[in-house]
Amino acid sequence: MKDNRCMKSVLLAILLAGAALAQSKFANPGFEQGNAGGVPTGWMLPQMLADAGFGAKTVEDNCRTGARCAMLTGVANPPQNMFGNLIQTLPTAGYKLRRIRMTAAIRVEGEATRAQMWLRLDRADRSMAFLENMQRNPVISSEWKTYSITTDVPGDAATIVAGFMLFGPGKAWVDDVTLEILDEIHTEPAEAARPLTAQGLTNLTAFAKLYGYVRMFHPSDEAAAADWERFAVLGVRAVEAAESIADLQARLTKLFQPVAPTLQIFSGAAPAAPAVSTKPPHFIRYEHQGIGLLESAVTYNLYKSPRAKNPVSGPLPEPFTASIAPGLRAGIPLALYVDDDGTLPHTPRSPKPELYQYSAEDRAVRLADVVIAWNVFQHFYPYFDVVKTDWAAELPKGLRAAATDAGPVEFEKTLARMVAALKDGHGRVGGPNARPQLVPPVTLDWIEGQFLVTRAQSAAQGIAPGDRVLKIDGKPIDQAAAEARALISGATDQWIRSRLAADLSVCSGARMALEIEPFSTPGTTRIVDLPCGPRKFKDPETYTEPRPTNKITELEPGIFYVDLDRVADAEWSALAPRLAAAKGIIFDMRGYPGQSGVLSLQHITGDTIRSAKWNVPSVPKPDRVDFGFTESGWDLKPAEPRFKAPRVFLTDGRAISYAETVMGIVEFYKLGAIVGGPTAGTNGNVNPFRLSGGYNLSWTGMKVLKHDGSQHHGIGILPTHPASRTRKGVAEGKDEILQRGLEVVKTGGR
Repeated sequence: MKDNRCMKSVLLAILLAGAALAQSKFANPGFEQGNAGGVPTGWMLPQMLADAGFGAKTVEDNCRTGARCAMLTGVANPPQNMFGNLIQTLPTAGYKLRRIRMTAAIRVEGEATRAQMWLRLDRADRSMAFLENMQRNPVISSEWKTYSITTDVPGDAATIVAGFMLFGPGKAWVDDVTLEILDEIHTEPAEAARPLTAQGLTNLTAFAKLYGYVRMFHPSDEAAAADWERFAVLGVRAVEAAESIADLQARLTKLFQPVAPTLQIFSGAAPAAPAVSTKPPHFIRYEHQGIGLLESAVTYNLYKSPRAKNPVSGPLPEPFTASIAPGLRAGIPLALYVDDDGTLPHTPRSPKPELYQYSAEDRAVRLADVVIAWNVFQHFYPYFDVVKTDWAAELPKGLRAAATDAGPVEFEKTLARMVAALKDGHGRVGGPNARPQLVPPVTLDWIEGQFLVTRAQSAAQGIAPGDRVLKIDGKPIDQAAAEARALISGATDQWIRSRLAADLSVCSGARMALEIEPFSTPGTTRIVDLPCGPRKFKDPETYTEPRPTNKITELEPGIFYVDLDRVADAEWSALAPRLAAAKGIIFDMRGYPGQSGVLSLQHITGDTIRSAKWNVPSVPKPDRVDFGFTESGWDLKPAEPRFKAPRVFLTDGRAISYAETVMGIVEFYKLGAIVGGPTAGTNGNVNPFRLSGGYNLSWTGMKVLKHDGSQHHGIGILPTHPASRTRKGVAEGKDEILQRGLEVVKTGGR
């Protein structure tokens, strides 16, 4: 999965400049106003983008409707992390507590060019309530097509910010922008925090299990049409107070009967299944390929959960039975007869459900979120056989914590601890009050078991590389690290250390106070007060090691260094001939490269090579019973010119996901020496989803195995030439990994 944090960082910076354009409706949505050739009236092209060569103007040719439309023009070799952007801002007056949909017609032309519509909701404190930017389904077609983004506007949203981004050297046309209200959203009083009783925990555990069985596996039309977010909240409220198992059985039956008419909840022996007077020629059941969630945080998702209709060739499979509470079991039909009017038995159609907005200030919402999240992972997480987590034990932990959490911030930590138990490097939790991250003008990292300053920018006075951090804002580093570590999900120590360094580097305010032990005067301490500013991504002075300033550097005659983390795709055609004539090549994979990582491999191999094994879960039954996989992969064809010189790939625990795809190919096909440390040990497409209250959860939805079928998760790609940094080397400004790579490439890559 590509990391779009850098995109968001740039977006945040330029969006704040749009506040002066506020209005109650989109101005000039069809681009008919103003003068042709100028920036469309009512819209803004940030000056920093115009200075970089990006354009946006009103045109009269090739429009979809009317006389005019907008055209964005790109830049062949833009500055790092910059892209075209046409922006408009308006207040949320009239849109609060409404479901809205932004729609526009878009088309693009040009090689390696894409456009993305985006919509963002800001609060008054500039925290972000919502952002969708089509990162996973960009516009690449030259034909006019209509695209839309739908979201609910919370009551605390102050500003709607929207626009159109252009990546690449080509052009994009935009026309017929609309913003419409689809529905009203209701709210409810929040229930205060209070602890769960023993019986209440039993009741909610039973509800949670049954919720997952019915929602994700019972194929009735009623279940497919249900508002499962609201069902979870109402279910928590209805079930928790049951006073006995018999009372619990009655409440669960009343709650689930409307969505699962053939569900059976019983104590003792299972009752006989209801007889069917006539058997239609078809039955229907879920055919999960991973889990396709309506709450998915991405518009395009390769994971699907269709209900598939099949011809009847015998009796239907027996219902799935499971214990949901002491003395209480449930029988859940996983297949149902279906005719032209729907699944049997037919029931009256329910009215369209009303929309509700939920906040994690409400105890029931927090409990419902735990129920939903636990079930997603319980039935579909592909790595429990590897990580050995007792996932059943995480449900009561999460429910107890959610019941007493003080509010949204504390509950975010509860969700983070749950995701951390997955031991998944892609595991993250985003809360409803996300703000731009500020960091001090130093880079911090774990070296030889110590938390060190590894780089210091000009704004960092009184501190230098090699200095050891003892306290952050008065908190001992061991304590700060332990608290942050509990909220980090990772399959390997190397990835967790990388995440931990990044998380500890985030400022809590406008300044950060570091108590340090200077390298130059061991045994002494001092406190350094540092200003905080926006995080820079892929900036040479912010990497943990002092990489060459130029991303393509001739280190010695004929020996080239190529920072694949910074080389843009568009630069590759000019770079390839230079590398074909090289005597040695060092590729830096310490980070998250773009497509250039794969492009480099095409010039190394003389044969078609293949990716690792991608395995999407095939999930026919709950609780991972008969859990299987559908394997896939992709081929990589050779390209000219060939790079025949000795090659070295630098890597470490920061290399995750796509970077590990590249390094896995290098490892299996022996395309070069691997210098540094093991990679992160987590690969595969993520399957993020949203929870009530504004939380976004990210996790790995598929299992990736190495080319030979062996385990990758929790192991990663191991170096052929292990190398690590030292405090002394950091203090001396050395990149010891690069130095080791240079030694290896000069010996022919051996």
